[in-house]
Amino acid sequence: MTALLVAQFRRLDLAEDGLADAFEAAARTWPRDGVPDNPPAWLLTSARRRILDRLRAEAVAAKRLPVLAVEAELQEEAQRVMADSGEPVRDERLRLVLLCAHPALSRENAAALTLRMVMGVSTADIARLFLMPTATMAARLTRARKSLAGERFEVPLGPELKDRVGRAADVAYLAFTAGYAPPSGAELVRTDLATEAIRLARLLRELLPGRTDLDGLLGLMLLQHSRRDARLRDGRLVLLPDQDRSLWHAEEITEALDVLTPHVTAPGTPYLIQALIAAEHAIAPHPDATDWPRIVERYDELVALEDTPVVRLNRAVALAEADGPLAGLRALDGLEVPGHRLSGVRGELLARVGRTDEARAELARAVELCDNEPERAHLSGRLAALSGSP
Repeated sequence: MTALLVAQFRRLDLAEDGLADAFEAAARTWPRDGVPDNPPAWLLTSARRRILDRLRAEAVAAKRLPVLAVEAELQEEAQRVMADSGEPVRDERLRLVLLCAHPALSRENAAALTLRMVMGVSTADIARLFLMPTATMAARLTRARKSLAGERFEVPLGPELKDRVGRAADVAYLAFTAGYAPPSGAELVRTDLATEAIRLARLLRELLPGRTDLDGLLGLMLLQHSRRDARLRDGRLVLLPDQDRSLWHAEEITEALDVLTPHVTAPGTPYLIQALIAAEHAIAPHPDATDWPRIVERYDELVALEDTPVVRLNRAVALAEADGPLAGLRALDGLEVPGHRLSGVRGELLARVGRTDEARAELARAVELCDNEPERAHLSGRLAALSGSP
């Protein structure tokens, strides 16, 4: 609905304010008068009326967008949107993504705003993805909205389109991360969010076909998402080596490998290298057949392009599998990563080398820091096993 309102009125601030007023009116009147037959149409119509009221008070805006002309189209547009297959909604959401990727915003702020407005990720979860306090992220989102006030809702051309698509690709990846490994809550996989991120990646590839980074992004998402049904068993987290590979979605793996094959020898991009790492797991018929030295080589390539604490953490895990837990622990020396995963990895590796007291301390810290319930239950189980508890 936000995308449709921005598409019609060309102003993000009007769309957000009008929709907020509509939801407030619904919360006030629906309990008393009953829920309307078509709630989305009611909200959209109510939001548009409030926007039109505001436009009447803005002489300049009224000249650019004649109020009577808009009102005449109101019901016809609402009926068309609610009756069709949903394609216009998807088109306008892509346009909204490109608006949020405006160069007036930094890449991080563009990604955060899109996650909040278009993908529906909570401010708290966005803050966890960006490794910052929730209050700081809320302030950044407010500033980002203000920066886009009055910007036109149109698809750019040429180099600007390429830049915005690159920004939107980062958003798709972050949205997928939020869906595939939610920072908080009771779900291990938010399938709807992950699926929406994959759909966005497909749309971006259609806009600019043949780009290595976009192919790598789609391949990475498909490979990760193909394992979703094997990640839980009886409500418990199942780690990659213990997963039932017959539950992996073979058609998604095949599509991903087809997308990635032309780029295997191409110059690496961060998304492509991550996808090739995921492909090593996908082509291994069983865990013992995984080519861990090759995965370490890929992580070395990734560190050369994108040297971040999270990449180094993942490289340490691969190094532990290739060369033993002591090598993994050495790779963790001096590393700082907010959240629970660093302590969880360090605790597991310490346990493997028999340093049980240190392992328990690290796992206890990981349990304390983890907000995702299935992950926390898994960490608690490992801690209990090391402590000799049933």
